[in-house]
Amino acid sequence: MEYITLSNGVKMPTLGYGVFLVSPEECERCVSDALSVGYRLIDTAQAYQNEEGVGNAWRKSGLKREDLFLVTKVWISNNGEEKAAKSIDESLRKLQTDYIDLLLIHQAYGDVFGTWRAMEKAYRAGKVRAIGVSNFQAGRFFDFAHYVELKPMVNQLQCNTLIQQTDIEPIHAEFGTKMMAWGPLGGQGVDGIVKSEALTAIGAKYGKSAAQVALRWLTQRGIVAIPKSSHKERMAQNFDIFDFTLSDDEMAQIAQLNQHDTGIINFGDPQFVKYLIQNYG
Repeated sequence: MEYITLSNGVKMPTLGYGVFLVSPEECERCVSDALSVGYRLIDTAQAYQNEEGVGNAWRKSGLKREDLFLVTKVWISNNGEEKAAKSIDESLRKLQTDYIDLLLIHQAYGDVFGTWRAMEKAYRAGKVRAIGVSNFQAGRFFDFAHYVELKPMVNQLQCNTLIQQTDIEPIHAEFGTKMMAWGPLGGQGVDGIVKSEALTAIGAKYGKSAAQVALRWLTQRGIVAIPKSSHKERMAQNFDIFDFTLSDDEMAQIAQLNQHDTGIINFGDPQFVKYLIQNYG
């Protein structure tokens, strides 16, 4: 496994297992399989309603807590300092842990500054080792990061070989923020990565699949990737990316595949914001 170092010195694995859209009933099995394959970073969220499955899986795994990196996110309905603080304690209970390795604000709406204050307090109290945000696109991210005391250590965005998020990289660098990629093999509105002829051709040189090349490209950029699969064999394939290194020419070739710089979802679209707030706020 390879690691990145966050701005506060915490080391974070560059590859993890995501449980978005994994049902509560299936989550414990999937996470157990992922841990047995070798994954040590597990990414969940309050909104996924499967934190308990993550907690059950790691507790039964026999692994030491310090060998895991658990990530969860505060949902819109829990925004605001008081509600966020209570939700953090509830996430700790469901995850069966005394601390969360990385806690993120899930969406950039509602009282995110109040939520951040609760997260800062949890961080200083030792309940959280690192804090950050999710789905904060460039303008919103700069506005938020400029005003908070502790700068976001991570921003989780849709990022892959077709959606490369290069425009936001200078802004992240300004605040010492690392990127974490959801949908590293596609995700909502993206097809073609695992069938890419360009990625397949590069992979053939190393005996790797297009998906493995896509994940390796992210981790070599210092971006944390969290692919999801409910099949143990695919989990193992996604994990097997650290025995080869893409050349500079190959990294540049893949950079030419970029189709979008901010992701398929426009998180600033008033109708999208209205939908989230009316349904979840």
